[in-house]
This record gives sequence, structure tokens and C-alpha cells, in this order.
Amino acid sequence: MTTLRMPADEAEARALQDTLRARVVLDEPGPPPGTGRVTGVDVAYDDERDVVVAAAVVLDAATLEVVAESTAVGQVTFPYIPGLLAFREIPTVLAALESLPVDPGLVVCDGYGRAHPRRFGLASHLGVLTGLPVIGVAKNPFTFSYEQPGPHRGDRSPLLDGGEEVGQALRTQDGTKPVYVSVGHRTGLDNACAHTLLLARDFRQPETTRRADALCRRVLREATVRGRSGDGAGASEYPYG
Repeated sequence: MTTLRMPADEAEARALQDTLRARVVLDEPGPPPGTGRVTGVDVAYDDERDVVVAAAVVLDAATLEVVAESTAVGQVTFPYIPGLLAFREIPTVLAALESLPVDPGLVVCDGYGRAHPRRFGLASHLGVLTGLPVIGVAKNPFTFSYEQPGPHRGDRSPLLDGGEEVGQALRTQDGTKPVYVSVGHRTGLDNACAHTLLLARDFRQPETTRRADALCRRVLREATVRGRSGDGAGASEYPYG
């Protein structure tokens, strides 16, 4: 894992993004869909207390059964600046991943990879720092344009920044809004879309995101009720399904 370095200000954060972006690997296909493990990561905030909770939930890629999960509670140390959101989240996300008792396999972020104004969203940032294959599956298209994909599950269309394709708008369920898939690190775009479809068997969002979102929100409620404001992490392992 690359050592995490937190920037002191916006200018340093942008310079660090430029340095790390050069290390993104885009020429690997990634793990075959439906095999091994896949891990969802998500965060929840308490803005009044500047508390952030990250959750990492590992699923068996074939069955979608929970294999392991971990959480971390931290303090937000970087201001909200559009395009630099990863610096607010990544220390706590890394802590949650490091607490897992098993290898995470492919990591799925609730956010962006290449589909980012600077081509370096959280999925790319996390992939470079950990060396893991990572994809981003976002609920909104950020600032990019796309044609509506067809109405059926599996229909997709390019997510565009001018003439550059930065991701895909992917319909995961008939008649629902698409999700927005982009490459983070060490995974191809077609593979990322295939993983997303397998993970979104019953709902619009991948099961990885749904599980991680529910866990981090629950832990945030517990942490703020108890007045916790320091760092903490925990892990639990489940039998394979």
C-alpha cells in the first residue's frame, strides 16, 4: 500500500491528485465477474461534529452472501471542495479496509473513478493507494452528458466529457434510472459494467453499496449517540454462504 499523505490545502491536494493519477492502471481487465470476493465501501457523515464513518462489506461474488465487514470512525480533517471529496473520506475508508479479516478482492465505491473532472475520483485514488482493483458506481452523473440508455436491464450508453468517454450510464433494472459506472484502477470498463449488473440483481444499486451504506449509517448513529469523536475500527467475519 502507498503511504497516505494528506495535503495541507487545496493547491497541494490538486498537485497530489496529479501525481497519483499518473499511477492509475487502465490496461488490466480486472477479476472475472461472479468470481472471488467483492467489497463495497461507503461513508456517512455527521457534519455538526465533523465525524465520518466508513464501512467495508465483503461479499462472495457468486452468492452475494456477506463474508466479512468492518467499520472505522474518524474526524473530517479536509474541507469540502468540489473535485477533492476523496481527501475527506479516504483516511477512514482505508482504516475500514485495513481492518478486514479477509482479502477484499474487487472494491466497489459509491462514487467515481475516471468519471471525475480531474479523472481521479475516490475509486481511482483508493485503487492507487491500495493496489486493489477498484470501480466506481455512482447514483448521479456528476457534470457529464449521456444519452438515455434503453429501458431494459443491461442497456447502457457512454458517459461523455466532450468527446471523451469517462464511463457508462448503465440500466441495472427495467424502468429505473441508470447508475454511472467508471473505472477506478486495474479494471476495464466493460468488466466494471458486468460486475455492476451481477451485483444489482434485485435493486438499482449494487448489493455492495446497499450493504455498506446501511452499515455505515447504523454505526454513525451509534457513534454520535455515544458521543464518540475519536478514531475506531472493528471487524466481524461471517461463514461463507
